Amino acid sequence: MSDTSDDSPAKQRQGIQSIEIGTRLLRALAANGRPMMLRDIAHNAGMSAAKARRYLVSFMRMGLVEQNGLSGRYDLGEFALELGLASLARLDPVRLAGPVLDDLCERTGETVALAMWGNRGVTCVHWVEAGGPITVTLRTGVVLPLTASATGLAFAAFYRSPYLKRMLDAEVLAGAAARKTPVDEAFAALAERLTEIRQRGIARASGSMTPGINGFSAPVFDHTGHMVAALTSLGIIGTFDLDWDSVMAQGTREAAAVLSRRLGYGASGEIASG
Repeated sequence: MSDTSDDSPAKQRQGIQSIEIGTRLLRALAANGRPMMLRDIAHNAGMSAAKARRYLVSFMRMGLVEQNGLSGRYDLGEFALELGLASLARLDPVRLAGPVLDDLCERTGETVALAMWGNRGVTCVHWVEAGGPITVTLRTGVVLPLTASATGLAFAAFYRSPYLKRMLDAEVLAGAAARKTPVDEAFAALAERLTEIRQRGIARASGSMTPGINGFSAPVFDHTGHMVAALTSLGIIGTFDLDWDSVMAQGTREAAAVLSRRLGYGASGEIASG
C-alpha cells in the first residue's frame, strides 16, 4: 500500500508547481534589468499574457512586483529588494571559496589560495595544498607584498583603497631605492605592468616573492562590482606554465569568475523556455 500522506517523501518532493511557474516571471524581470511590458515578460517566461497577468497581480500584493501607473510597465518590488539584500548579506567569500579552491587544486594539481584585504594589507585567508612530491605552502594570515607577488599585483590593479595606494607608493619607493633605480622609471614600469594585468584580467609573478615559485592571481568581485578577494594558484618554476594563455592562467581566471558569480557579480538569472 503506497503512502499518500502529505508528509510522505514523494509529496514533499512535488512542491507547488504554480510557484515554480510564477518564478519564471520574476526571473524574467531580474534578467532584463529594467521595467518591462506585460507582453515581454510573458514571452520571456514562456506563457500567455493573460496567465502572466494573474501571477503578477498576486506578486504585486506580496510586494515582489510593482507596476508603474503611467507606463504600465512592471518591475521588481520592495520585498524582492529586501530578499535580495538579505541574501547578499549572508554571502561569505571565504566559505563560498572552499569548493572552488578544492576543485581548482584537484584539476591543476597546484596549491591554490584566497586572499582578502586586511588591516595590514593583502592577507591570505584560506589555502589548499596540492600535496605533491614538491609542494608550495602558505600560512593563513601571511601578508603579501603588493609589487612582488601575483596576489598583491592583482589587488594593486583592481582594488580601490586610499590605504592601498599609500602602501603601493611606499613599496615602489623602497624598491627603487634598493635597486638604485630612478623613481619615475619605477612608477612608469609599475603603471605599464598594471595596465597589462587589467587588460588580461589576471596577474602573474615569477620568483619575485619566493625564489623558484610562479603564480597567477585573478580578482574576485561582489554584487556591487568591487573586488573583494584574489584567487591565486602557485607552483614550481619549470613545471608551472606562466604563459598568459596557459591552462593554469585560464583555470585561475575561470575559478575566480565562478566565485564572483556566487557572490552576485553580474547575476541575471536564466529564463527557462517553454
